Amino acid sequence: MVVKNTIICDVNGEKKADVRIEAGVITEIGSGLSDEQIIDANGAYFMPLLIDTNVRLQDSTLNSKNIKMISKEALSGGVGHIVLNADSKPAIDNEVVLEFAQNSLRDAKGAKIDLMLNTLKEDTTLSNIAILLKSGAVVPYMSTIAKNNLAIKIAEYVQMYGVTLFCKAEDNSLINSGVMLDGDISSKLGLSGIPDLSEVLHVSRMIEIARHFKIKILFKSVASPRSISLINKAKLDGVDVRCEVSLHHLLFSDEACENFNTTAKLDPPLASRADVKLLQKALKNNQIDILTTLHQPSSPVNKEVAFFDADYGCEAIGDTLALYYTKLVKTEMLSMSELLKLTVRNPASSIGVEAGTIEVGQRVNAQLFNPDFTVKVDNTLSLYDGESLSGEIIMSFQDEKITSFKSPQSSKN
Repeated sequence: MVVKNTIICDVNGEKKADVRIEAGVITEIGSGLSDEQIIDANGAYFMPLLIDTNVRLQDSTLNSKNIKMISKEALSGGVGHIVLNADSKPAIDNEVVLEFAQNSLRDAKGAKIDLMLNTLKEDTTLSNIAILLKSGAVVPYMSTIAKNNLAIKIAEYVQMYGVTLFCKAEDNSLINSGVMLDGDISSKLGLSGIPDLSEVLHVSRMIEIARHFKIKILFKSVASPRSISLINKAKLDGVDVRCEVSLHHLLFSDEACENFNTTAKLDPPLASRADVKLLQKALKNNQIDILTTLHQPSSPVNKEVAFFDADYGCEAIGDTLALYYTKLVKTEMLSMSELLKLTVRNPASSIGVEAGTIEVGQRVNAQLFNPDFTVKVDNTLSLYDGESLSGEIIMSFQDEKITSFKSPQSSKN
């Protein structure tokens, strides 16, 4: 098979070329290639499938149906690899749940799915981290509700196994009563707020643990510019810490919660308008390492209630690449190659995988993306409902599996 008239785009840049794929392997990249089976890309991008390491299932419920659904939806949005959050229901904190989830993965037909383990059980005691890592969980996850003695034990396991610790920085005493950012908007709505200090305090604490134990930490869904500043200062000191930010936090402020809009009730809460500008500045200054859709779908019955009672989260993964392209590339916040560093290479590195390039000899893990197509978001559980986005996934290539979402011109010589 030859994919002709495409723009190959990866972390190293863009170039016009044809791509030959044989038995799921890229065997040739060049011009004027021919084959019995030709797919004419008509100038569409041939680019790596994206990776999202911060994804939840429907209502955070871990079952086979929800796993199949998220796998299919992710691939349709340009995401070929996801890592499910460990704080599901039930949480992935023991061998029985891990094995159940792994068995459910076998029926997933879309994006590849990996599992993280929850280092803390519901009673805040330690899970069997060593056994879960040996049994196939790719990374450990920890909320900083863990007390210092437990955080240190978790760090020792992370050091022992050489994995990255996925860390959610939050203060249990500050998040329990709050439902959005503590500020003018929460006061206006009469809602209890969560101060951004909740995150910043624990980012500082975990940076020192990373420094002491010489471990890797990825701070998940960071919302405070102050946290990003602390993380980047620590990087300059040689501490191996990274930060992940959601697309929503780069685009929406806590003002989106006005009129008690439960779709904008996110965890962590949306920042102030001033901080959104600082987050965008951090993105442009290469101070953010990973982007996520922070996909957390909830049934309408759990969102169409009073703001205080509504579940956290919104939906986005089915529109991932179109959202990133429209909101970040077309607005010139990022180039396509820079986007792929934040959505492919860096998240892959956090789980010990190499990805982000299109090269001869590789097993193909790519997609055709047409940026000129316009689609309207029709999803009331999305923050982007009613918006027109640029870009459509035409086709994905995963080893020898090809999935078509819209048929390009195809011919046989």
